[in-house]
Amino acid sequence: MRNEDRHEKEYNIAKIKVIIEKKGVNLILLQSGDSLFKMPSFRNYWVSRILASTSFQMLSVAIGWQMYDLTHDAFSLGLVGLAQFIPMVFLTFVVGQVADRFDRRKIVFFCQIIEAFIAGLLLYGNIDGWLGRDQILVAAAILGSCRAFEGPTSSALLPQLVPKKILQQAISLATTAGQTSQILGPMIGGLLFSIGASYVYSTATIALFFGAILTFMIRPEHEFVRKSEPVSLRSIFLGLEFIYRHPVILGTISLDLFAVLLGGATALLPIYAQDILHTAPWGLGLMRTAPAVGALIVSLVLAYYPLKNNIGLKLFGALAVFGLATMLFALSTSLIVSLFALFLIGGSDVISVVIRTSLVQLQTPDEMRGRVNAVNSLFIGTSNQLGEFESGTVAGLIGTVPAAFIGGVGTIIVAGLWMYLFPSLRRIRSLSGS
Repeated sequence: MRNEDRHEKEYNIAKIKVIIEKKGVNLILLQSGDSLFKMPSFRNYWVSRILASTSFQMLSVAIGWQMYDLTHDAFSLGLVGLAQFIPMVFLTFVVGQVADRFDRRKIVFFCQIIEAFIAGLLLYGNIDGWLGRDQILVAAAILGSCRAFEGPTSSALLPQLVPKKILQQAISLATTAGQTSQILGPMIGGLLFSIGASYVYSTATIALFFGAILTFMIRPEHEFVRKSEPVSLRSIFLGLEFIYRHPVILGTISLDLFAVLLGGATALLPIYAQDILHTAPWGLGLMRTAPAVGALIVSLVLAYYPLKNNIGLKLFGALAVFGLATMLFALSTSLIVSLFALFLIGGSDVISVVIRTSLVQLQTPDEMRGRVNAVNSLFIGTSNQLGEFESGTVAGLIGTVPAAFIGGVGTIIVAGLWMYLFPSLRRIRSLSGS
């Protein structure tokens, strides 16, 4: 081929590419995590999620510590967690309706702005000296309400930002953001609180404000078509009806509820640190960090090497590893072995999380994602809270080690039972449901 012809061909290709890009059509399937970060909207979404989630973790640490400093009352400390959890329960179906009827980007934006405002009020109250028990509980309830709206809506927004073919990688990276926040949030919050509570509140205010700006800058790849159905009792509970009529989604969401409910051994970490492993507080810190580190590493791997075949079997395999790792942790009397088991717990859990989240997102119509994600968030939140309650209660009745071991066994039993009850979930080969 002559040089002139080659140059002309390259020029035409470049010209076509420019035209395609101007029309906003992405014809290239992105196959790596790097290429996702080249998409401005996803990049803004990812950074905003880290800023918002890290800030929430920081605020939770500061609010808890300050409440106990003010009251020296364990009951008041428990009320803080309750104030954050109750809004999620009562607002679930309202959240779904709102997320499926209004601009999801704007909902997340306004939630983050309100959270920044509450963090600013906590800062002002702490400096001015009027921040007390009741003010902290009100702040916790408002923050919990905002998170109740922000979480499901943010999850429903993600599929609008990337092509369907790379949604699994996007979910993996979004999970990475969440795990990063779980590591950084408590660490930064504790460090800043040791200097002064005002430093936590001011940092969270700034971070949430910048997170809101990034959210506002998001431009979805495609808009979802909002249905103009009237608000009725049926439309409010349509998410539950949709889940019930789709065995794969029902099995996926209920599997998370019962597996996590029984496998909540991490709630017993303080007991293991003091009475079984006889380690100092730094050991407890390592044990709390180990699952998040395992989840972070595995989620990064999944972002670059996505799961493709035999998805159903890999889901149940991950749950089996989760259960076995929980049993190993229960019997361990070595800090090194315990850290390894906790690392496996976090890593295997994130595999099942990515699979379950991808299945729910890909098999739910866009106009239903808000309501379905709201129900999913309720199940996840409930399983985490009740899982900790279950582990503590059983440990009080039969002992710490038996309770943790039985929890691991229970997770494996649930996995086997769900393989039998939901054969369609077991037979899924790809995330598209085939």
